[in-house]
Amino acid sequence: MTIRLQALGVHLFTATGAVFAMLAMLAASEAKWSLMFLWLIVAFGVDGIDGALARKYDVKKNAPRFDGVLLDLIIDYLTYVFIPAFALFKSGLLPGWTGWFAIFIITFASAMYFCDSNMKTKDNSFHGFPGCWNMLVLVLFALSPNFWIILIIVAALAVAMFLPLKFIHPVRTKRWRWLSLPLSLGWIFFAVWAAWVDFHPQSWAHWGLVITSVYLVCAGIVQQIIPASKT
Repeated sequence: MTIRLQALGVHLFTATGAVFAMLAMLAASEAKWSLMFLWLIVAFGVDGIDGALARKYDVKKNAPRFDGVLLDLIIDYLTYVFIPAFALFKSGLLPGWTGWFAIFIITFASAMYFCDSNMKTKDNSFHGFPGCWNMLVLVLFALSPNFWIILIIVAALAVAMFLPLKFIHPVRTKRWRWLSLPLSLGWIFFAVWAAWVDFHPQSWAHWGLVITSVYLVCAGIVQQIIPASKT
């Protein structure tokens, strides 16, 4: 197989995320939340792999007809933002006006963030909360906290998208990657476990989600506070 076909194959692999997004949306339309999250986790896995493949096969050079970055952003908006916001609204976790407030602020702020040319930092982390609403909403489904807590978290993270706060990329941020990558894989494991048992309130997966989520949210900010040692 030529390098051009391999590079094209990477684009096709990325595009499967749109199929998984549709499957997740169909499940959400029938309130099959566990199935919806399982499809979103599959899409999440594709998103975690395709970037490394794109760099390996240099898709910008070998398959320039298709813009992999644009393709990735379109699919990410569906799977990270749009479908999770819909699920949060329809789930009943946010009653009345709070549900409307959440979906408006999530979709609006994320649309602006996804076109922010200052999204990435020099160490390939994210400048501001990277709009991973799929991860947040899954944790909210698992824990079912009071709606005021949900509202405060959603509002705080929407504002954090545009603050000078660093959020790590578990693969591309080199600092602490030895810890970040295993914990990210752990988050996926606990997410699958929680969805598989239909978010049973006594599942130990919920503790795993909390611990790994706290790390992924706070690690970049801690790195800002504690400068890297010079070698």
